[in-house]
Amino acid sequence: MTKQATMYKLIKWNILPSVLIMSCATAATTFAQEAVVKVPPQLEADPLVVKGRSGGEKNSDCGNISTTPSQVLQVPEPLPYLKLQVQSEGEPTLLIEGPGKRRFCVLADTAAGEAPEISGYWEAGKYSLYVGDRTQGQYPYTLSISQKKGE
Repeated sequence: MTKQATMYKLIKWNILPSVLIMSCATAATTFAQEAVVKVPPQLEADPLVVKGRSGGEKNSDCGNISTTPSQVLQVPEPLPYLKLQVQSEGEPTLLIEGPGKRRFCVLADTAAGEAPEISGYWEAGKYSLYVGDRTQGQYPYTLSISQKKGE
């Protein structure tokens, strides 16, 4: 085997694992962004807290959002009460796309210093949540999911 052929094999076998690792890391990152949170009739930890980054490149009627959901909630059976609240800098928004093609846009009452919040009865189904921002900024956010009333 020539010196050139030996070098090619060394480079090939050293690069291949790196490419595979980077591909898996990219797939894991994508999967993490599309993770589904199953909301049971009784949350083990209440509130359930999910973190992410608000805003995005898509301009919508509910602020600037990402092209993919920030979070997906799966509600396996109807819930008499569920509350979602977003805490973030900027001017956060919450766009919810639910069963039956229902869409809800929740804006913050920035004058009162309140965060976007929605609560009430939730029917069973899949809900795509987009945490947006009315400015073009992107900020870390905390999404609280609770079944406790009055908190």
